[in-house]
Amino acid sequence: MPLHFLAAEYLDGYVQAAGITGETNSPLIRKFDRKSGELLPVPLARMTVSQMLTRRAEKLGFTRIGCHSYRATGITVYRKNGGELETAAAIAGHDSTRTTQLYDRSSDEVTQQEVERIRL
Repeated sequence: MPLHFLAAEYLDGYVQAAGITGETNSPLIRKFDRKSGELLPVPLARMTVSQMLTRRAEKLGFTRIGCHSYRATGITVYRKNGGELETAAAIAGHDSTRTTQLYDRSSDEVTQQEVERIRL
């Protein structure tokens, strides 16, 4: 799976800032030691990452967020930008486009043009 060029830039910046360039056999996302101010060669727990994202999302006013909302957002944005359903399914790792359609929220938005179709 190719990596989006912006994601590659951000990842390269993180690797350089973290001082882990060339460390190919160690964790990428690492635990931070607050006392020393250093990243440890220990992976950050999945639940810790989830809790961090949830706290930040709540500060922005989102109350329900999780792995399925991330997936739905990715699929929806991809489809709104003209992406094909079959390719979205491949990116998401779905065997069936029917599963991908469950996550696609691009048709949930009601436009002004659709509202104007109502004849009063």
